[in-house]
Amino acid sequence: MQKTSLPRQLRKVADKNLLAALEAGLEKVEDQLVAAVKHTDPIAKVTTRHLIDAGGKRIRPTLVLLCAQLGDGAADEVIQSAVVVELTHIGTLYHDDVMDNAPKRRGVDSAHEIWGNNVAILTGDLLFARASQLVSKLGQKALTLQADTFERLCLGQLNETVGPAEGQDVIEHYLSVLSDKTGSLISASAELGVLFSGADQALREPVRKYGEAIGVAFQLIDDVIDIYSDGKTSGKTPGTDLRAGVPTLPVLYLRQDAQHDPASAKLVEIIDGGLEDDAALNDVLEQMRKHPATERAFQEAKRWADQAIAALEDLPAGAVREALKNFADAVIERQN
Repeated sequence: MQKTSLPRQLRKVADKNLLAALEAGLEKVEDQLVAAVKHTDPIAKVTTRHLIDAGGKRIRPTLVLLCAQLGDGAADEVIQSAVVVELTHIGTLYHDDVMDNAPKRRGVDSAHEIWGNNVAILTGDLLFARASQLVSKLGQKALTLQADTFERLCLGQLNETVGPAEGQDVIEHYLSVLSDKTGSLISASAELGVLFSGADQALREPVRKYGEAIGVAFQLIDDVIDIYSDGKTSGKTPGTDLRAGVPTLPVLYLRQDAQHDPASAKLVEIIDGGLEDDAALNDVLEQMRKHPATERAFQEAKRWADQAIAALEDLPAGAVREALKNFADAVIERQN
């Protein structure tokens, strides 16, 4: 099992007591994640640990722990909440990889590549079931929040799969999908931290707004990284989404521009013709890096991050608010 540390965006927390509390909490989360997927079933005990053992950024449980520092961050319910959100997130990864036919996840072979689609899907379901078992012990408020969040996760994936309705604005549809698929669970993570730390419950709404916005910003920066990545700094092969035909925000903006700009229309034509050839992909990447559509996508990501930071004004001044602001800034600056 890979050793998991705090997300890079939070390792430079200025308050050393806060940093120590987050690191100690994350260690407990890791132990309880492993305990949560112990099965007597010989197949499940291997498949459910596959992606847990592979590590990961642990952004969602860390956000639970950070927001819990507004109250009693060491409460047992806080740790359990952090385990619930990470189990839920990992369960979605098993399903996503099947739908996307992704060969790798977190540096290891995807579950469906090893055991097939059916086992991968059922493993994701098992993780959702285990998350539900754990959250049911936290009471009605947590159970309702988890159920509402899970519904949004499913609706986001459904709408991404089906695509925008006729006449619907494609950018609006895309941002709505990101809010549901990513923003919902990140915002729930922040809320759970407040809910079970004994903090002022009025703080649930500002951290919810923060989490929703930072989740969208995080995914939009992923879109930009796909264009700008050098394959070394980020660890992500440049143009992966572009080659796969994933409708990222820079491409959606490019398609808008193509309606009135011949050069953009020509670039869209090349993209739609397929980018299996490395030379063709590299040429398109070079053009996309210079195209205004990519800068517009970056500015949209920054707008969402700024929106997240604005929500923090309702939090008490101090180390937690500063750490959340720094995290939002780091999301925009990140290269992986």
